[in-house]
Amino acid sequence: MTAGIAVATALRDDQQRLRDFIEAHRRLFVLTGAGCSTDSGIPDYRDSKGGWKRPQPVTFQAFMGSEATRRRYWARSLVGWRRFHRAHPNATHHALARLEQQGHITALLTQNVDGLHQAAGHRKVIDLHGRLDVVRCMGCERRLPRGDFQQLLVERNPAWAQLEAMDAPDGDADLDGHDFSGFMVPPCPACGGILKPDVVFFGESVPRERVDAAITSLNEADAMLVVGSSLMVFSGYRFAAAAARDGKPIAAVNMGHTRADPLLSLKIERRCADAFAFVA
Repeated sequence: MTAGIAVATALRDDQQRLRDFIEAHRRLFVLTGAGCSTDSGIPDYRDSKGGWKRPQPVTFQAFMGSEATRRRYWARSLVGWRRFHRAHPNATHHALARLEQQGHITALLTQNVDGLHQAAGHRKVIDLHGRLDVVRCMGCERRLPRGDFQQLLVERNPAWAQLEAMDAPDGDADLDGHDFSGFMVPPCPACGGILKPDVVFFGESVPRERVDAAITSLNEADAMLVVGSSLMVFSGYRFAAAAARDGKPIAAVNMGHTRADPLLSLKIERRCADAFAFVA
């Protein structure tokens, strides 16, 4: 057997094992992470061992407590948003949407903030960490579209709109070495308060209603399927721990280590799109 044939055979075997798991558990609770969106051009955070590839993201406390931190965040976001908001669903998003249409998935909980599952046609999605396409006022709770806020940022900082930089996860851009002190961050147009992306930052609590909705969906499921997540963050890992406590089988498709490895009934260490290619 040639090396190429062996590789193709191993892939088919992994796909069959994943297909068998899906067919054996007709009501799946699916949790997805950054590995779902890398094929859409959105970088992920962690390496194959679960470690950080780059400095950790900004914390909620730093963002709220420092004007300099907010300037740095929004300057990088101004540059990163240009490509982030043009990302399209990839084969993994479409495969999961098809599985939902076929009745295999009761709910999909995503740690991603890109909205690509919905763009692929997935209907029952819980955005655990919120959505980056919405901006929230921390004073009056007003929401406005991120695209509208982008226009405000560009109007006040036209020179920054011409910068090119490497993409970083979740609409960020690598702008190390730049002076952010002159960057102007618009306040809330309604109350003058601090505007923040409507996503859960590190150090910030996930809204209780999202956790409750996810737990309810998990309770209704026969099994759990993790797709493209290392589960290193507790906000996602807690659902695998809950599934294990309830005796529900857990499968994971992820390149490298996951925090839930000891809990898994099945693990497929492949790119998400390759593992789910059989769905098409």
